Amino acid sequence: MMSLRTIARSAPRALARASTTSTVSRCQRTSLLSARPSSFLRTQQVSAFSTSLFRRAMAGEVDEEVSAKLASEIEFESDVKQNEPVPASIKDFMENSPFKVQDVLGREDVVLTRTFGDEKITVTFSIADLHNYEPDMMEDQAMEDELEDIEAGRNPQDQRGGAADLAQEANEDLEAGADEAAVPCRLNIVIEKPNKGALNIEALAQDGAVVVENLYYYTDSKLAHSTDANAVHAAQDTYPGPPFGSLDEDLQMLMERYLEERGITQALAVFAPDYMDHKEQKEYMAWLKNVKSFIDA
Repeated sequence: MMSLRTIARSAPRALARASTTSTVSRCQRTSLLSARPSSFLRTQQVSAFSTSLFRRAMAGEVDEEVSAKLASEIEFESDVKQNEPVPASIKDFMENSPFKVQDVLGREDVVLTRTFGDEKITVTFSIADLHNYEPDMMEDQAMEDELEDIEAGRNPQDQRGGAADLAQEANEDLEAGADEAAVPCRLNIVIEKPNKGALNIEALAQDGAVVVENLYYYTDSKLAHSTDANAVHAAQDTYPGPPFGSLDEDLQMLMERYLEERGITQALAVFAPDYMDHKEQKEYMAWLKNVKSFIDA
């Protein structure tokens, strides 16, 4: 699910955009017509091949309207940013975490790095998760099926005041689940030791917890980082190990404690999704300004 800010970005502007477009274009046309005396129009007819007119024709007829629309969008995003302070989770993590945050404007990935003894630890996540997220509809479908059963009177264990109350409660649970669902943030964690290879952990940061999905070991630490085709192919050929969830429960718990000691904690699980959303807003604003600068050039 997209963030409330993202929803707010698009929802309230449907009418505003339409009115702004018509107002801008109407005002521009009116100002242009009113600013041209008849003598100027006659001169224009005579000087049909003037340089200024040629430039104006080559510039395109909608450039000014596109630029005005982008300016309106930038103003809207600026207002949203002013009314939405940086989350406390981001401030606390940046001030107190041992990780160094590497965030390059224009790139989707955010990289966290730190050392732990002789280990180098890298955590990477991407704002692409916001755009690629497809919510799991299994739970929603199950809740909808339950609601249909209740409404049809197929629930024999009615102990709370009738089918109508159950139906209302189930419907409220369904709506609450939709509102509270958060976009999970995928974490790629690499722990390296000199001349000992690397552990590569794939995990999710969601609902304030880090959930480990896969755990790999590479004798060559480069295989855990490199995007080179040969390295990717070599990594794919490496035995991946069993799914983390199939490991002995005690081993799973110990590995989770192992990660916590290295800073993969609840604070990181809260920080990563919040920072992902914060960065997306920052990147979108920069994108708007770059496009406007290009149109105006």
